[in-house]
Amino acid sequence: MVRLGPVVILIIAAVSGGCASGGRARPSPFPTPGRHPATTPVGGSASGSAIAQLAVSFVGTPYRTGGATPAGFDCSGLVEYVFARNGVTMPRTVAEQYRVGRSVRRGDLEAGDLVFFHTVSRGASHVGISLGGDDFVHAPSGSGEVRIEHLSARYWDSRYVGARRIGSAN
Repeated sequence: MVRLGPVVILIIAAVSGGCASGGRARPSPFPTPGRHPATTPVGGSASGSAIAQLAVSFVGTPYRTGGATPAGFDCSGLVEYVFARNGVTMPRTVAEQYRVGRSVRRGDLEAGDLVFFHTVSRGASHVGISLGGDDFVHAPSGSGEVRIEHLSARYWDSRYVGARRIGSAN
């Protein structure tokens, strides 16, 4: 993986905007696990690190408004897809995703936690998946592809809304 300097990341982040996905498009094929509420613990070997690893595997996947498959993701579509592949059905929109799970303090973030930002409107309008520490993976519309960024980057730090832990994935 190519590591970009903080100035380059800041510039890219500044133009990358958020997704504020409100669409309910669900292109096929889409994984259809058993119906588990979002608060149900991830079963089997799935864990926060498994969720994070799967999310990272999509780095470079193109951004697509309403996208929820490896052919293209928007921010909430990436979350919905990754959690579904780990046995947890998630709501489709950022606002709905912000209402599930339990709140997590920024200093207590673990891999697999969801991190939320206000980018195009007040309140949570963009979501990513924490990799633990300062890193998160997300599908920003401005960069055109799924990428890893730092919560401490000025753009994301100033727009941070909060974090949620889904079930006992962590």
